[in-house]
Amino acid sequence: MHYLKASLAFIFFGIFSANAQYTETINSNRPGESQGAYAVGKNVLQLEAGGYYDSQNHDLLRSDTDIFGARYEVRYGLLTEILELHFSGSFQNQLTNQPVAGIMKETDITNFRSNILGAKFLLFDPEIHVPERKVNLYSWKANQRFNWRTLIPAVAVYGGANLLWWDNPYKFQGESVISPKAALITQHNWGNSVLVMNFIADKFTEEYPSYGGIFTLTHAITPEFAIFGEFQTYISDLYADDIVRGGAAYLFSKDFQVDVSGLVNFKDTPSRWQVAAGVSYRFDFHDDNEYIEDTYEGNRDQRGQELEEKGYYKQNERNKNEN
Repeated sequence: MHYLKASLAFIFFGIFSANAQYTETINSNRPGESQGAYAVGKNVLQLEAGGYYDSQNHDLLRSDTDIFGARYEVRYGLLTEILELHFSGSFQNQLTNQPVAGIMKETDITNFRSNILGAKFLLFDPEIHVPERKVNLYSWKANQRFNWRTLIPAVAVYGGANLLWWDNPYKFQGESVISPKAALITQHNWGNSVLVMNFIADKFTEEYPSYGGIFTLTHAITPEFAIFGEFQTYISDLYADDIVRGGAAYLFSKDFQVDVSGLVNFKDTPSRWQVAAGVSYRFDFHDDNEYIEDTYEGNRDQRGQELEEKGYYKQNERNKNEN
């Protein structure tokens, strides 16, 4: 769930490099469609999967479609805290009934709806690169004024490849077996609430590209229970739509989450509603004994100075000497 994505991460910029602090609890992308800016963490393997039922009724075609499907994601933090490898997709059975020449025709399709292999990279983390506002010891009013720092989001980029092979009925005529997908991801962490925005360009080298955005607001009611609302828009010559989703997730342990959700849209070509449920599980191979190292001699950032004052660097040197 996105409220679990509010981890502190340190970024590599230029000749400065650091190992960041990873999240203590799982940060699942479920049950919404958006992905947060933060990666799962170095050496963390995360599995996310769920099933759904989707009902579609097309007024112009007078067709009724029932879809039973499964979504899956495999996420892995590679080399650093800010890089994530990502494989996702869906497999579904689609049964459509439509009158043709006065006879009800039934069409049954079962295949992979999508498979996407990609990577996400965190470019900017305001928790690290934007200094916190200092307390004014002489002015209560100054300390109570609006903190503009809270409006600065974490920013990540995503790049991937759609993979539709074999004789797949979900592949349009003339569509390539491999096509690109890219996204700009922002994330605001506001206490118990998180706002995630995805700006997506999909299959933009094909004859019928798709563009869109996903905007997800999540609020933690308790440390274990959270609710979310989401708006998604599709812009394409083949399929354009606006969708709203809502749902909830419950954290059974720091590595295990369950979720339920639903969606509706705002048009009748087709009209849609969906219910879904799923789970997320994390295999945590992260090394908790890793400490932050600053390789830029003579010039540490503000967070690096704070860590040095707390003894992190000295502790790291002791660990090296012991080994």
